[in-house]
Amino acid sequence: MEELKLFIQEEIVKMAFKKVNFDDALITSKLLDSITVVELLVAIEEKIGKQIPQYLINDDNFDSINKIIETVKKV
Repeated sequence: MEELKLFIQEEIVKMAFKKVNFDDALITSKLLDSITVVELLVAIEEKIGKQIPQYLINDDNFDSINKIIETVKKV
């Protein structure tokens, strides 16, 4: 999962032009908006080769890289 964490971190840099730590708020800080969250979701799904169920996609589960990783583990 460490590789996925780094991948997500790199994707966020591409989208938001800012490097974030694994526990930094992404949505509540307004660093990512709804469009960039969808772009990040698609990139993650392509990377892991699985689709993340709709019910797991919410602000709480995607507000930090560590929370995203915990969500991906449920898939």
